[in-house]
Amino acid sequence: MSSQEVEVLVVGAGQAGVAMSEHLSERGIPHVVLERHRIAERWRSMRWDSLVANGPAWHDRFPGLEFTDIEAGSFPSKEQVADYFVAYAQKIGAPIRCGVEVKSVRRNVGAPGFHVQTSDGEYNARYVVAATGPFQRPVIPAVVPETAGFMQMHSSSYRNPGQLPQGAALVVGAGSSGVQIAAEIQRSGRQVYLSVGPHDRPPRNYRGRDFCWWLGVLGKWDASTPALGAEHVTIAVSGADGGHTVDFRALAENGIKLVGRTLEIQDGTMRFADDLRTNIANGDAHYLELLDEADAYVERNGLDLPEEPEARFLRPDPESLTNPIHELDLVAAGITSIVWATGFAVDYSWLQVDAFDDKGKPLQQRGVSTEPGVYFLGLPWQSRRGSSFIWGVWHDAKYVADQITIQRSYLTHNEQDALVASGAV
Repeated sequence: MSSQEVEVLVVGAGQAGVAMSEHLSERGIPHVVLERHRIAERWRSMRWDSLVANGPAWHDRFPGLEFTDIEAGSFPSKEQVADYFVAYAQKIGAPIRCGVEVKSVRRNVGAPGFHVQTSDGEYNARYVVAATGPFQRPVIPAVVPETAGFMQMHSSSYRNPGQLPQGAALVVGAGSSGVQIAAEIQRSGRQVYLSVGPHDRPPRNYRGRDFCWWLGVLGKWDASTPALGAEHVTIAVSGADGGHTVDFRALAENGIKLVGRTLEIQDGTMRFADDLRTNIANGDAHYLELLDEADAYVERNGLDLPEEPEARFLRPDPESLTNPIHELDLVAAGITSIVWATGFAVDYSWLQVDAFDDKGKPLQQRGVSTEPGVYFLGLPWQSRRGSSFIWGVWHDAKYVADQITIQRSYLTHNEQDALVASGAV
């Protein structure tokens, strides 16, 4: 089969790939987007049934299209988000080819560009954009052996409590996914233990404004790097049930038993770090700090936003904090399942170029890699805090498209010089 020639080949048709296609089209740059499944597939098949976006519809979208089937302040379901990207791709006429898996990308030898092997044959591309995002390979820590007798699943495989056997559940990870999954399992009538690590927990809404708005006006979305020591601190925020502030004390009041970070299992007994009180206290401090900054912003700008002193009320410490569990016999506690809400790792095994460190992490600056002609899109903190969010990836895609445009201009100049030198013009 002969190779198909394309100037820019974009891998992945999620939010990053669709955004990239829009900006390339606006600049008149020929390209194709290859997607091994459907557009925005991860929203459909790697999320639990009841998941909704953590940002309201007015915020978590691209500039060129609003959600049409939901109120601006509501939180779209996973299917509504996926349908949004399908509609957006249709709106911009994105040249997306679904059902095509990219198997390998290698730099051409003695010729410009890259040789791309796919399930649909071979491509030759001058530029390649890896728009597969950060959620590629589910991470389950090697803590509990598969032979231990517990059902274990990653949050990306969890759909609803009906998947789980009867009995109690341990949910490991207290970011947005872990908190929402734990609460849902608890509502199904099961006892739930929630392993809580370091986290930030912003207010869902304060003084009549969503936290997305506060992070915007306070300049926090545009922070270029995480605070020192906060690279792996997760954000606990929820759009579930109309949106609410995550409150671990409230979860405990509702019957969820909080424990510290999960460490190891020995002879059926799970050990937890003695850090639960510290993690909760640091989350509270972050929450109150954001309220202080919001109040200062209101006063500084003379805004007429209602005061909300009750937002500073913290519930009493539950027994989980006053008498923490450091060891737990899982069988004696009735635990039959473990849900690991422990995040994802990247997997660029198909991208066989010199653009990664020894741990497989992309070597890039704002999406421009150390391998000329290769670009990344959708990475956390790619240019700012908001880079891996829907609206943030759109702005990062614009920058990457600009860089490709610049490189094309150099090549055009070189080709014109070659024609002049040959006497063709």
